[in-house]
Amino acid sequence: MTIVSVSMPDAMIRTMRELQKSQGFTGTSELVRAALRLLVADAREKESTKGPVEAVIVVTHSEDREEPVTRIKHRFDDVVKTHIHNKAGKGTCVEVFLVEGDGAKAATMAKAFQREDDIKAVKMVVL
Repeated sequence: MTIVSVSMPDAMIRTMRELQKSQGFTGTSELVRAALRLLVADAREKESTKGPVEAVIVVTHSEDREEPVTRIKHRFDDVVKTHIHNKAGKGTCVEVFLVEGDGAKAATMAKAFQREDDIKAVKMVVL
C-alpha cells in the first residue's frame, strides 16, 4: 500500500482523533480511507445528476465567513429558488438552498461550496 503524506490544521487533526476513537477506527489511515470513500461516493452521485431536478443544498460555515456563500449564491442565481439563512449558535450559520433546474448545474453549485476552505459542511439532497 502506498503511503501519502498530508498537511492538516491542528483543529482537523484533533477532530480526526476524536472521530477515530468515537467511531471505532483502528488507525488514522483507516479513518482517512473511509472519509475518502464517502467523498468519492458523493462525487459520483453529483456527477450522475442530470436533467431537470429539484434539490436542497445545505451549507454550514462560521458566522464571520459569509463571503464565499454570497459569491457562490450569486453565480447560481438562475437555479436558486429559495435561500434561507439561520444562525445555529456557537458562531455557526446554516444556509439552505432550494434549487431547481439543470441537475449538472445544481451539482456544480454544491461542488463549488465544497471547494471553499471557509465552508464547514455541504450536503446536497435531490428531491
